[in-house]
Amino acid sequence: MDPECEHRLLQQINIENDNLSPPAKLPLQSRTPSGSPLSSPSQLGDRFIPTRVGANWNINFHRNGENEKSPSENKKTKEASSDSIKADRLAYSALLKNELLGAGIKKILDPQTEDRRLQPTTPEKRSLFTYSLKTRRSSSDYTTNISPYSLSSISNKSRKLLRSLRKPTRKIPQIPFKVLDVPELRDDFYLNLVDWSPLNVLCVGLGSCVYLWNACTSQRTRLCDLSVEGDSVTSVSWSERGSLVAVGTQRGSVQIWDAGAGKKLCALEGHRARVGALAWNADQLSSGSGDRMILQRDVRAPPRQSERRLQGHRQEVCGLKWSTDHQMLASGGNDNRLLLWNHSSLSPVQKYVDHLAPVKAIAWSPHHRSLLASGGGTADRCIRFWDTLTSQPLQCMDTGFQVSNLAWSKHTNELVSTHGYSQTEILVWKYPALTQVAKLTGTSYRVFYMAMSPDGEVIVTGAGGGTLRFWNVFSKTRSIKEPVSVLNLFTGIR
Repeated sequence: MDPECEHRLLQQINIENDNLSPPAKLPLQSRTPSGSPLSSPSQLGDRFIPTRVGANWNINFHRNGENEKSPSENKKTKEASSDSIKADRLAYSALLKNELLGAGIKKILDPQTEDRRLQPTTPEKRSLFTYSLKTRRSSSDYTTNISPYSLSSISNKSRKLLRSLRKPTRKIPQIPFKVLDVPELRDDFYLNLVDWSPLNVLCVGLGSCVYLWNACTSQRTRLCDLSVEGDSVTSVSWSERGSLVAVGTQRGSVQIWDAGAGKKLCALEGHRARVGALAWNADQLSSGSGDRMILQRDVRAPPRQSERRLQGHRQEVCGLKWSTDHQMLASGGNDNRLLLWNHSSLSPVQKYVDHLAPVKAIAWSPHHRSLLASGGGTADRCIRFWDTLTSQPLQCMDTGFQVSNLAWSKHTNELVSTHGYSQTEILVWKYPALTQVAKLTGTSYRVFYMAMSPDGEVIVTGAGGGTLRFWNVFSKTRSIKEPVSVLNLFTGIR
């Protein structure tokens, strides 16, 4: 080659290499682990290592397929699955431990209990880097009861883990679904002015009048007006059939009304003070008064012939409830005492004096025949549970507030309580764990009245501010729907 031509060619190659070379100094230079700048490109090597900074595989595992949905669907999915992200993460971790470490986990605990996440069925502690016979997988655990035609690639225990249903969290609405204005609803802890009949009719005592509100048709009717007699309503109670209404008055009389015909059947005298508590037992009516007496009368017979006078309280009787088997009557009074009565004795058969304030809230459990719950007033603030068969106290829970009403769920072992001073709240409890399921707020006045719907799903609460609020608190049947999860291998065809 001509020397001059070769010189021009080498000069052109040098110019091109100068244009491709990086600048002499960079604002930010990559450094080796020792902190010195990289001296030459040859130290970088020829391996490409992708960066995974910020990649959380435990979370991203559950986001497969989200990009294929619309933004609105993604928003709904995120809201619906926000509570189950931790549970899915625990299930995925348990699945990996079963397959890689042979942990033998068959059940996933509550995802909210972070300190007790996963518990293997075997007591020994397994280690990944410890070589011993205990850490070796037992082939029998992975081959027992596995069909040769099975298409699953996971072990038998992992399949049991995926088949186990996680109980979905029950959502209780935090606001009432209906609010009714009821002016003249008295703000009095010792009265009982709201009751719900088995025929789905609500009875409310307002001043001197009694009103009926049909929950099916929303029709309101006035049953009676006691202003003509110069009296006022202090308590109302439906009979078990839902056709008769007992109305207690300020002057101490008890009137029996036929709700269907709108007609007063009779008036029962005998009390010398207001009647603040009423309780039906078939055709027998028990009434508690400020004169410290409890009168039991059969509405079918003349009052004097069927009257039983029960005297045991030292102050006003403000709570009365018959047991679910109609054999025991529980009464609470302003003397801080809870008394139990039967049909054969005129004196109380059991006495409980542990409360430190008036006992108005009384509720018999529909699931346990002898279980009784009672709540105390401002100075007590406790919900106490009693075994009436053995006359022994079971549990005591300090709610921190005045307890005005108690009611058991008809379908689940849960309890709802309403409160006055100093927080006007409605609390739902799980028994016997006594854990708080929900807290419902929204009323600025003390919640003194409560009644439950015939189906056991809805409660209505009354406050001194003149409103009735309807809450969806209990579920009629337990949900058996399986939660949607990307970890469940058995919800669709794969």
